[in-house]
Amino acid sequence: MKILVTGGTGFVGSHAVAELAAAGHDLRLLVRRPEQVAASLAPFGTEVSDIVVGDVLDEAVVTAAIQGCDAVVHAAAIYSLDPRRAADILRTNVRATELVLGQAVAAGLDPIVHVSTTVALTRYGGSGPELPLGDINLPYAQSKIASEIIARRFQDAGAPVVTIYPGGVYGPNDPYYGDQTERFHWILRNRFPLWIKGGMHVNDVRDVAKLITAATAPGRGPRRYVVPGHHMDGNKLYGAVTEATGRRHPHVDLPGALMGPSTRAIDAVQRLLPSKWHYPADREGVEIVRRNTHFNTTPAHTDFSLTPIPFPQSIADTITSLTTSTPHR
Repeated sequence: MKILVTGGTGFVGSHAVAELAAAGHDLRLLVRRPEQVAASLAPFGTEVSDIVVGDVLDEAVVTAAIQGCDAVVHAAAIYSLDPRRAADILRTNVRATELVLGQAVAAGLDPIVHVSTTVALTRYGGSGPELPLGDINLPYAQSKIASEIIARRFQDAGAPVVTIYPGGVYGPNDPYYGDQTERFHWILRNRFPLWIKGGMHVNDVRDVAKLITAATAPGRGPRRYVVPGHHMDGNKLYGAVTEATGRRHPHVDLPGALMGPSTRAIDAVQRLLPSKWHYPADREGVEIVRRNTHFNTTPAHTDFSLTPIPFPQSIADTITSLTTSTPHR
């Protein structure tokens, strides 16, 4: 099957490209920086020669990229909790989803795999089988909630849009300094000793890629899958880091009510600094963890018999990758 992948040079996207290629699919990538393709795919030994160069926000480019394809995996998005990037996050994530899904539906592609996030579903009061939308009123969450509304509109009309919801993503071979990678650098140096009481859904990137690949089977209509993973709190995270490194990485769990004012102060200071300087203790991250939302991953288990990689292994592999390679900025 000929599959267009957007965001194929990113963390989730590059792993998905490698899995899709291994499954025998013929791939086309829509990218802004063609030179990044080889660098992102090198750890997997995967090569893709069919590359469309352009912006996922350019309607003509998206239309051209979709032509001749049977399906699409839309993984392009800005993942950042840095409030300084709010305008770009809101503009890019929503418009890209609108364009790619809309053009794919118009062209009759099947399936149309939309890589979302559990942040779009994170809320007080917990989740449920119907996966209600989240309640975080901050830029990244709002961009993904708005994107989710677009995807659900197509699903309600019967279009074969398949939504995949990863949580916080760990694992090897992150080609960029993503949010999780950046935070890990601080944790490994014992410079990120505070966590929030609560928890969040997390996944290994390899499990995300497996689910994306499994979901590319056509003819099954609209569906929604939370990626099987683990509910992670501070003790689980720092415990796994300590186990993997053989060194103590102590931390203190604080109530979200106490951390809120601190992260607002950090946000205010960082607004005055160059964009390359970022301490990953953003208010939006606090709001995600303090909601402590649990998710039902039964549909993915039932349909594809997916069992998540153990959390300690994900953390150990993340650390090994970080200490043996240099991600691109």
